[in-house]
Amino acid sequence: MKRHLYNSRLAKIAWFVRRFGFAELFLKPCRVVFAPAILPILPRRTFQFRGSTLECFYHRYNMTWACERCVEVPIARFYLARHEGDRILEVGNVLSHYSPVAHEVLDKFERGERVINQDVVDFHPLQKYGLILSISTFEHIGFDDAAEEGSASKIKAAIQACRALLDTNGRLVVTVPIGYNPELDHLLKNGELPFEQEFYLRRTQRTRWEPCGKTEAMDCHYREPFPYANAILAAEFAAASSSTSP
Repeated sequence: MKRHLYNSRLAKIAWFVRRFGFAELFLKPCRVVFAPAILPILPRRTFQFRGSTLECFYHRYNMTWACERCVEVPIARFYLARHEGDRILEVGNVLSHYSPVAHEVLDKFERGERVINQDVVDFHPLQKYGLILSISTFEHIGFDDAAEEGSASKIKAAIQACRALLDTNGRLVVTVPIGYNPELDHLLKNGELPFEQEFYLRRTQRTRWEPCGKTEAMDCHYREPFPYANAILAAEFAAASSSTSP
């Protein structure tokens, strides 16, 4: 298996500081330790997404109240509910950390029960999927590998591979933080990704997220003014056979 920047403890620390800042090396453990006291006093928040009101998600694991998971998990569950009964694949093992999942999970690096350790471009299942869902995973492709090069081309290849796994009316849904991967941001700014629909949210307070336009989202900075993402994209892609290929 190809080495990942955070496969070892020491490498993980160096990677974490590089991506999230030195202060987070101390703040993240504090948030985890004090989570039982923090979670009950957090203000209950909702946000608008595709005409629905969704509730922000707070959980101790990965400090969702401090990062983009606050809105990404509800968005993921929104799509899971819409595709109930379909064959579903999650690329990147995220949702199982918050509740049991019944769908298939594909993750190149993370070990876990029922997790298939394989690269999506090499994954060839016998049946197509009605929904492929990926939460804050595509921004790591080619960016957090040991080589750290060719991220844009690898992201495009991964998206095309996912679209090829969809049935005729299937959808690929991807959420990514704005500002984390410069090459991914470049693809978004130049309209180089073949999504059918795009939805942007930006953080206006520490636990408040609001819909916004692409320009507003792309102007947001990662780690500033709040830790982790300050804007995200949720994008929908059609099956490769029913839309223009990149």
